[in-house]
Amino acid sequence: MKNSFNNHPINKHRWSHAQRIADKLANFAGSWGFIFFVIVFTIIWAMTNAYEIIEKFDPYPFAFLNLMLAIITAVMAPIILMSQNRESQRDRIRAEYDYQINKKSEKEIQEIKKQLDRIERKLR
Repeated sequence: MKNSFNNHPINKHRWSHAQRIADKLANFAGSWGFIFFVIVFTIIWAMTNAYEIIEKFDPYPFAFLNLMLAIITAVMAPIILMSQNRESQRDRIRAEYDYQINKKSEKEIQEIKKQLDRIERKLR
């Protein structure tokens, strides 16, 4: 059964390159690593501009930083939604696959039951 499942279309090798990249980005964006990265990046950005470590390129209200974060949000939201849609599609395919296996198992169990009934009748 495992070999036939490996060839099933829910496997990632069936998705396009862009879809795999979107899934990787969505996985990263939904991680603590991403949250930590954004926090550290924002702190470094604010400190660099507030304490004039280098020439100020984004003074205090940090409008450019807000723009950058808004762009990241605007880009990441659809990517995450696309990844979730693919995950839902994978779940539907997996459920259909499980249903087919259950139907096949049920038929096999019914055959075994019939065989056992025949054996029982012969033993009487």
